[in-house]
Amino acid sequence: MSEYFDNRLRPAFEFIPATVLLIIGAVLMNDAAGVFPLMPKLAHLIAAAFLVLGIYRFWEGMKIARYRANLRKLPRYVLDAEDIPVSNHKLFLGRGYAWDQRHSQRLIETLNPKVRHFLLPGRAYRWARQLEIRLEHTPSMQWLVKRLASESDWNPVAPLPPVGGNPALHGVGLEDETDIWMDVGDRVAHAIVLGTTRVGKTRLAELLVTQDIRRGEVVIVFDPKGDVDLLRRIFAEAKRAGRLDQFHIFHLGYPEISERYNPIGEFGRITEPAGRIATQLPAEGNSAAFREFAWRFTNVVARALVALGRKPDYASIARYVTHIEPLLVEYHEFWFEKEGQADWRQGVQMIAGNIDDKKLPNALKGRDPRAIACVRFAKERGLFDPVADGLRSAFEYDKTYFDKLTASLLPLMEKLTSGRTGALLAPAYTDLGDRRPILDWMRVIRERGIVYIGLDALSDVEVASAVGNSMFADLTSVAGALYKFGDTQGLPTIDGHRRAKIAVHADEFNELVGNEFIPLLNKAGGSGFQVTAYTQTASDIEAGIGDKAKAGQISGNLNTLIMLRVKNEETAEFLTKQLPKVRVFTKVAESRVTDDNNPESFTDFVSANADRLTEVEAEMLQPADLVQLPKGQAFALLNGGRLFKLRLPLAGADPLMPDGMTEVEQWSLTKFGGLGHGG
Repeated sequence: MSEYFDNRLRPAFEFIPATVLLIIGAVLMNDAAGVFPLMPKLAHLIAAAFLVLGIYRFWEGMKIARYRANLRKLPRYVLDAEDIPVSNHKLFLGRGYAWDQRHSQRLIETLNPKVRHFLLPGRAYRWARQLEIRLEHTPSMQWLVKRLASESDWNPVAPLPPVGGNPALHGVGLEDETDIWMDVGDRVAHAIVLGTTRVGKTRLAELLVTQDIRRGEVVIVFDPKGDVDLLRRIFAEAKRAGRLDQFHIFHLGYPEISERYNPIGEFGRITEPAGRIATQLPAEGNSAAFREFAWRFTNVVARALVALGRKPDYASIARYVTHIEPLLVEYHEFWFEKEGQADWRQGVQMIAGNIDDKKLPNALKGRDPRAIACVRFAKERGLFDPVADGLRSAFEYDKTYFDKLTASLLPLMEKLTSGRTGALLAPAYTDLGDRRPILDWMRVIRERGIVYIGLDALSDVEVASAVGNSMFADLTSVAGALYKFGDTQGLPTIDGHRRAKIAVHADEFNELVGNEFIPLLNKAGGSGFQVTAYTQTASDIEAGIGDKAKAGQISGNLNTLIMLRVKNEETAEFLTKQLPKVRVFTKVAESRVTDDNNPESFTDFVSANADRLTEVEAEMLQPADLVQLPKGQAFALLNGGRLFKLRLPLAGADPLMPDGMTEVEQWSLTKFGGLGHGG
């Protein structure tokens, strides 16, 4: 029974026998002849036994006292960047312990009002806190603190960070705390990290990214906010690992240090560019029909560009969707040459010269005569081509009607192609004056690169979402190519070549998730992709993708769950509903009185007082427990659903961490050849 109910929230009675035993042992050891004049050696043996037993009882009492202290305040846990452990087979998550019935039992005991005084800060702590407040607010004390701090490294006011929450959630098992590792092989089943703002998600991301970089894997970090601190951390880790030449930066907020990227330039199927753009458009109600029209027009343009040997990009799509005549003429001329129509130039010129604008249908009035002539020439010769027919169909729409159909597409395209952002997302491949590299996923994977992607969502969430979704779609296409051909794309391999794992870290996952993400989770594990998604609530996935069934698909493929402090019950239940119930014991006080009616008895009544243990079934964790987690602490389902309690290390010293962006900017200038960055 004591194994399950150890009753630690009680006075440490062990100190009483320990004190008595130690005193007796000391007296016997000091004056054995006086106490046992006939057998002094026996006195020494008894004294030694008393001292050993007293020390043991004192140690038991200290366990109780230390346990109570841990319920109030946990010891500081700091890990310098250079001391983060790295293994090729395991992933370090912090310090913690496996949570079982004992810890649920102890946590329930802390809720008993009769033992709450054990959880309150001690008198010494309250005195120290009062001193700290005086040091902070008394002018004379402030002068003394500054003087001492300037002459030495001593800082009298160095409190623990305000982590908040209930420290008892970790204190109930602190004595069992050890380093917690996760099998690297489990990462291809993907992971999700849930936690409200400012509770440690980014610190956990830094911890995992650091190990992935030092392990030599391909590392891709999506950061919708564009957090400069995270960028500097990854830069420092790449430098520490000797992989700075493999480091790539794509940042919408810092175009001058960013590589360029064409989100729709690489694909496995010709329909993908249109899908990546149309996915960003509204799909509710009547908007669904307009979204389909936008997809069709975008697909027509993309197919024509590819047939002409040009990579589609946002700028060309935006140009030709609104003004399709130049593309129609260029493609028809290319088509006529390919079909061997030797006299097509004279035929088109003759038709164009005979066009009477007054006799044209309303939809073609004011249009380019050469475009009309190309369409008519193809009809007269009985020529057919699916791409040309798609261009003709879009060309013959009434201009006013066409603008209504593409009303939602054009504002998005304008955002994606305006200013310096447009120069990043529509790279001019032939512009020799812009030395910024163009990001290519397959090249990154072959060279085992490290990529930081800052999407600057605080400035424009729509652009950030469009680019992030397109990148995920691009990675899904790359995963398909890796399945078929590997990272060498069918070329001969060098002996000993091993394809690296691809660790994808997606912060603020709700701003990135889209339909493209589902196949990446479902099928890309075999290509070496291992995704870790970070978000605030379980409902963020459904809100981001807009479909409950698809959100369930995504959640079902995120097999490892790490949950920090959350603020709503639904998110907490995302973890607690996966846990089994346990048997816990509750203590019930009993008091009985029995009268004695026998007139010959000297006893009038008999009373009895007892504590009765009752076994009941309870939840292993309550949703309220996850709401009360201190910052930097988490529960995790690892190794096939085993529950672990984790404590993340505070960030320690890092001599390689840049103070600001200056070092990163200088490095990028050197990498880009020291020339202007364009844009």
